Parts: sequence; C-alpha cells; structure tokens
Amino acid sequence: MLVVVTGISHKTASLELRERLALDEAGALRMARELLDGGAACEALALSTCNRTELYLYGRDSPAARRAAVERLAQHAGAAAAELEPSLYSYSGDAAIAHLFRVTSSLDSMVVGEAQIVAQMKAAYQQACEGGCTSVVFNRLFRHALEVGKRVRTETAIGERPVSVSSAAVELALQVFGKLKDHTVLIVGAGDTSELTATHLKAHGIERILVTNRTFAAAEELARRVGGRAVPFEDLEGHLAAADIVISSTSAPHFVVTRELVERALKRRRHRPIFLIDIAVPRDLDPEIDRVRNAYLYDIDDLQRVVEQNRGEREKEAHHAERIVAEELRSVNDWLRSLEVVPTIATLRGAVEQIRRAELERLGGKLADLSDEQRARVDMLTASIVNKILHMPTVKMKEVAGSRDCALYVDAVRTLFDLGGNGSAQESHDDVPEGAAAEDAADVGASAVAHDLDTAAGGPPGATIHHLRGTGTDDA
Repeated sequence: MLVVVTGISHKTASLELRERLALDEAGALRMARELLDGGAACEALALSTCNRTELYLYGRDSPAARRAAVERLAQHAGAAAAELEPSLYSYSGDAAIAHLFRVTSSLDSMVVGEAQIVAQMKAAYQQACEGGCTSVVFNRLFRHALEVGKRVRTETAIGERPVSVSSAAVELALQVFGKLKDHTVLIVGAGDTSELTATHLKAHGIERILVTNRTFAAAEELARRVGGRAVPFEDLEGHLAAADIVISSTSAPHFVVTRELVERALKRRRHRPIFLIDIAVPRDLDPEIDRVRNAYLYDIDDLQRVVEQNRGEREKEAHHAERIVAEELRSVNDWLRSLEVVPTIATLRGAVEQIRRAELERLGGKLADLSDEQRARVDMLTASIVNKILHMPTVKMKEVAGSRDCALYVDAVRTLFDLGGNGSAQESHDDVPEGAAAEDAADVGASAVAHDLDTAAGGPPGATIHHLRGTGTDDA
C-alpha cells in the first residue's frame, strides 16, 4: 500500500489551467468519493487552493491510482488526459509524503513561509474526514503533516520576514514608529495594493485609517472594506497634516504629493515626523520630499530591496525546514511500514492455525478414544509446533518493520503463503491423496504426534499410539 499524490501547482501550470482545475468544497469532496467508489484507493483527499489542485490517494496499485486521478482531473477540466500531462506531477511512497509535508510547511508555496496553506490543508483534511474519505492512514498522516507545519513555523523564522511589497511597507513603518496602534495612516489610492497594505496595517494594530481617492465613491468602498474613513481628495494637505504614515498607490501619470505640499503639512504638524511610502509606478511622491527634514520617503525600489533581503533570509530558514521535513518523514515511515507487517503476521498465523485445526479434524476418528487430557495434549503439542515454526519469521518481520526493505519481506511472505491471492494457504495443504495413501499419511502424522506426547508425559513409547490406532488386529 502506498500514498500517491497527483496534481498541478503554480510551478507547473498556467493560471488559466489552475482555474479550470479549481475545486470548491463540494467538488473536492465529490472527487474524493468518486475515486473511492471507483476502487482506485481506499482513502482519498482533494486539496484545492488558488495555486494548486492535488489529489492524495492511498492504495495498493500506485500506477492505477495515478491513472484514476488524472482521469478525474481531466474530466473536471473538460480536457483530454494528454492535454494535462505536461502540467501534472505525481509522487508515490516516500516522495508523496515528503511532498505533503513540504506543502503543509509552505516550502512549496509561491511565497515560501506564507501561513495560509496550513489553514487550507486543515480544512481539506477535516472535510475529507467528515465526508468518510479518510481512515487510519490518512487520519494519522494528515494530522502529522499539520504538526510538521506547526513545528517548521515554531522552530524556524521562515514566516517572520515579509516578502511582499505591501508587507514590507508595514515592516518599515514598524521600524520607524515601533507600535502602530496610536498612529494615523493615510491611504492615497483605492486599488488592490492599497487595500492589501491597509489590511496589513490593520493586523498590526492601526485603528485610524484615512482613505482618499480622486473618485470619492471608490475611497468610500475601500474604507468600508478595511474599517477606515473616506476623506475628500481636495483637502489632501490637511489629511497629510493629520497622518503619521502615508502610503500612496495610484495610477496618476504625475506626482500626487509634491515637496511643497509636504513642507506645508509638516508646519501644520509642528514638524512631527511623517513617514511616506510610494508603492506606485510611475511614482506618486516627489523624490525631493526625501530632502525635507522630518520627512522619511521610501519608494518601490527601497521596498523591493527589503523584499529581496527578506526572501534571502527565508531561503536560509527553508534549509532548516527541509531538515525537519526529512526527520519527520523517517518517523512517519516507520509507522507506515509497520502497518504492512502487523496484518501480514496476523494473516500468516491465522492461515497456519487454520491448517493445524483442519489436520486435527482430519484425524478426528483416530483421536476419538483419547481422553480429554490426551486430546488437550495433542492440541497443545500441535499449537506449540506451529508457534515454534512461526517464531523466527515473526521476529524477522518485526525487525524489518521500519526498514526500507519492509515491503519486499511483506510481499515475499504474502506470495509464498498465498496470503493475498484468490486461494489460501489451507487449500494448498488439502491436496492430499485419497484412500490408503491418505490413511498412511495420517498414520505417519499421528505416530509422530503420539511419540512426542509419550515422551512429554514420561511414558513408554507406543503408549498413546495404541489409542490413536485403536485395538486388535484391525491395525495390521
């Protein structure tokens, strides 16, 4: 049995293809159930985010599982499987589990270290679990993956340094002002970047957010979304005087804020410092502002340098995170390999025990004259023989439970004893010739058992065989 993952991500597929393969919650659960109903796996889970769609399966035939996954993805996208193949990746066994751990640890994310993927993975697992698509293996595996993600974020600084322009702007503001709670922010512009920056500021405690835009309705809408207050663009100087932090991101073809405007605003502020961040291209803020005392100006290039420096630091932390993933992979593999050993040992013992009981039943007539004590001794002796025969195979199987060769041993035992085939170990022992030859075989077995019983009981050889064979000349 192997874990298999098949899917696409931002690394392998275009946005257009990712959109075609995206799954909502109902679609993800439905696809997992279809894979289970089709027999491709005994456990299944679908993960779908803006950057990836992946199908995780647990089954005995990994190529068949992959084929089924590709077929489902192609059907959902309304495309031929061959069309998807160049953008697909598939892993099985150790590689699949390592991929799961790397995804949950955000090592495979577009922005390494981002925290959103942990919540997305947790939601996908909970949905699959509640939908009856997971069992022993995936319940253990995905909980372990979430713990790996938590450990990576706890033991490394992979998520601490911002690697987006908007988050870098907030980091610079924190460096200048320390705590942001008691400061006022002015957002100039009402686009996506402005909203993202305002969201980051809100997360860091900013309570007073002013939003201005040439189109007042757009300012009102953004202010509503970020919990701020829209203010008229016509009084930009007054708003600058009220703001400690100014973040500008418009599409204006010329400077929106000039040096003279900032100088007048600073006089009204009694020269209290003002921090200005220009995220726009072309620039919104006059570069000459940086020459004004108590005005601190940063543009997109400054922010990009911060981003690149932070990205480099995250990459260093990622190396530590990869070591954690490798360590956790070894841990979970020991458990997964033992899953194959335990039922194989149990199945082997059950098959041999079935043979033992069948042989005793075959000798039922010969044992009829034994006393209850003697029959108990026969049962105990045969059980002891079975246990001694199986002792070393059991010990060896347990020894290899955590090794890479575990699957080879398991497959060898199952094949040699036909534990997984259509037949059974018992059937191979039932091919005993009928008639006199069968009786002779039974007598030989009975004689051996009787000799052992006599010896164990301290009696003379032949004492028990008398009861096994009966009396008088009928035994001649």
